[in-house]
Amino acid sequence: MTETPAAPSQETRTRILEAAAQVFANKGYHDTKVDDIVLTSKTSKGAFYFYFPSKQDIFMALVDTFAEMLEQRLHDRMDRETSGLARVDVALRVCLETFGQYRALAKIALVQATGLGAAFEEKRRAVNDRFIAIIKKYLDEAVADSSIPALDTNIAACAWMGALNEIVLRWVYTGEPDPERSLPALRTLLLRSVGVPEARINPI
Repeated sequence: MTETPAAPSQETRTRILEAAAQVFANKGYHDTKVDDIVLTSKTSKGAFYFYFPSKQDIFMALVDTFAEMLEQRLHDRMDRETSGLARVDVALRVCLETFGQYRALAKIALVQATGLGAAFEEKRRAVNDRFIAIIKKYLDEAVADSSIPALDTNIAACAWMGALNEIVLRWVYTGEPDPERSLPALRTLLLRSVGVPEARINPI
């Protein structure tokens, strides 16, 4: 009897995703070919298509991978904090730290998904909305425990997301300023924007 070839492993899928992140970040979506990803991952077209029906599917999977990783990191760190203000502060730190560590994925999720068509724009907006909702949740908690004054947390969360996006986009395009180096100034600015007194900003 002849043996049936084994299906590609989860490790293979991870290698393909990591290679795709590298190739997309370097060449852009339109100039990337499936063959480029296969070559970089040292796998095969069969393995690629086993997991991803098309180039678009793997691009979307990378956006989801980044969003899920960032959300998991946020939840893991938030569980250690008890006050609303501390959670808001840590959320900002986690976002910038993660963007700093995963520049290629940040570039794919925040830059390259723009202008690629309706499906990509819908995905980008869904990720944006997902994180606006997380920021809003922690701002709501800070209002509830009187860490910050009452405010329209939806508008504040959108403004915070816009500020984070701009810092990360500028870094992706130019290499400056590094997200972690941006943290102190951005943190002070954003905490002031939701009414945190100066005396409470520095010690956090």
